[in-house]
Amino acid sequence: MWLGRDRGYLSDWITQCWVTISGRRIDLHEYPWLRGPTAGPEGIGKAFFDTLAAQLGLDVCRGIGVRGLLQDFRLLAGPAFDPADISPEIVSFYERTSGYEMDAWAEWSGFFRPFGRLLAHLFSRRLGQLNVPLSALDTSRGVTSEVLHLVDPLTGAIRYTAWVRTLLKTGQVLYCGSYSVCQVPGHPGGCVHVTFPLPNGNAIVIMRPRSHPDGSLSVTSSGDKFGDPGFYFTVHRRGIVRARYLRSLQETIHVYPASGEVVRADHTLSLWGAVFLRLHYRLRFGGHIDSLVGDTGPA
Repeated sequence: MWLGRDRGYLSDWITQCWVTISGRRIDLHEYPWLRGPTAGPEGIGKAFFDTLAAQLGLDVCRGIGVRGLLQDFRLLAGPAFDPADISPEIVSFYERTSGYEMDAWAEWSGFFRPFGRLLAHLFSRRLGQLNVPLSALDTSRGVTSEVLHLVDPLTGAIRYTAWVRTLLKTGQVLYCGSYSVCQVPGHPGGCVHVTFPLPNGNAIVIMRPRSHPDGSLSVTSSGDKFGDPGFYFTVHRRGIVRARYLRSLQETIHVYPASGEVVRADHTLSLWGAVFLRLHYRLRFGGHIDSLVGDTGPA
């Protein structure tokens, strides 16, 4: 149900009211790690970052050259994390992401599968955002992977790094987010900062890095309180920003080298400690810029 330009759709408005009532009012100058692009009430979709660039007078860099999710992996360094401990293949993926082909598949916990279908029906498909595959067949025809840099035409500085993934089978946006590195009060070092634009706000995932003895990398969005790594909802309305820390929702991505220039990743999401979704990725450097490739399961 559409409630008008100011409120948008009923399901979105209810979520925004929950954040407004249960969250805290913040000043983004005091909480810069909660900055990120927001969307209008109509939704997001594949062209979101092109539209954002046009609104801000930025150039969109795509096609020629190799672009990474992180400009410099060393920015994640901290007292408990040394980037030199991470396998070069993993560092290459983060700094040259657009050159990698991607296979992806999902495993829903049986108990939570109806929740995934409800989420897709109420939000994801309509918004063009976070269309998590409900079965291996959803990715059977392939997943596109495009990394964009939104660049200031005067200074050449990269203002936003976007990763947009779509399902070839349906044309739906699987994932539309911006990547950067940030620091939060609750972690002594750099964190991976991912923003998913949503109507009148966004969802922000802040993940702390951890190295393993085999050179693999884990990034985890978990913490105990506001200011820690974790999952945040924000609502922006009439110049006022409110933010809600969602301690109950956590995720971990374990990235590890496979063979040659292949990197694999296992991605788990949990709610109140119960894993409800596992995503698996195979990422192969293909020597070209943007990729599309599919798979129905691990090989």
